[in-house]
Amino acid sequence: MNQILQGIIHGRIIELDSDPGINSGQKVQVILRLPKMPPPPPPGWKPGCTETAAGMLAESWTEEDDRVLREIELDRSRPSSQELPE
Repeated sequence: MNQILQGIIHGRIIELDSDPGINSGQKVQVILRLPKMPPPPPPGWKPGCTETAAGMLAESWTEEDDRVLREIELDRSRPSSQELPE
């Protein structure tokens, strides 16, 4: 019988999130696999940084970026349905 269970390690003890349905004292084989690590922080990020994501991009922001955002905002405010021709 094979199962995939989640748990937390406390020293040499693994506390499982759910009951494995195995008798206490039963010998088992354990394969450990660590969860994926979160992606690295964006360039320019510093621990404890209180700036917003937009503020971090301020130095590289261009007029083209403003134009694109205005266009997106206009598209969002347009009705999403079109009248059918008769």
